[in-house]
Amino acid sequence: MAPYHIRTYQERDRKRVLELFSMGMEEHTPATFRHLLKLPRTLLLLIGVPLAIVLVSGSWLLAVVCIVFLLLFLRFLAGQPWKNYVSMCLHTDMADITKSYLNVSGAGFWVAESGGQVVGTVASQPVKDPPSGRKQLQLFRLSVSSQHRGQGIARALVRTVLQFARDQGYNDVVLATGLLQQGAVSLYYSMGFQKTGESFMDLLTWLVDVSLIHFTYPLPSAQEHEL
Repeated sequence: MAPYHIRTYQERDRKRVLELFSMGMEEHTPATFRHLLKLPRTLLLLIGVPLAIVLVSGSWLLAVVCIVFLLLFLRFLAGQPWKNYVSMCLHTDMADITKSYLNVSGAGFWVAESGGQVVGTVASQPVKDPPSGRKQLQLFRLSVSSQHRGQGIARALVRTVLQFARDQGYNDVVLATGLLQQGAVSLYYSMGFQKTGESFMDLLTWLVDVSLIHFTYPLPSAQEHEL
């Protein structure tokens, strides 16, 4: 297992960080496509439309062509939520990482480096409107290169955020991750995060039934540490 270390983001990391983020999001497209094919409404579409074509035109060839085009359309549809999300992030917080994170009080952006190359990322920002009496930090942009998974890098990156939150006096670390991001979901559960709900980002994510799972990690207060 190659050694790695975690450090604060630097501007020279920008190209590699954006590459990791984009590739990490888009690799969820195949799982989304498989998930989409299992939905009852998708099965109804794949069976109903070709059957209707056969009943109207009497052509099985036309029905087969229709199925092929439907599958191609569904494959395209499966990739859109991830492409849209990447595009949105590249035009918001990821457009200027230093400004969005390092120049914001109580925020941070870290990278995991191995062999002189950035192989993982994680970020955090204060929650703008937390519940009354709570100071919350939101975890973002957790990503690890596919070639460097299984080495504990993601867990170490999350721990970095948790320690930062403790040092900054936050009450909770919160985050949201896609239902189909099973590796991330399992990681958060194993580290003690608690599921607090589910939601859809937009109409497209509802259409492909890819919900967001919301997690919270309550941090012990300073007084509890003293006890």
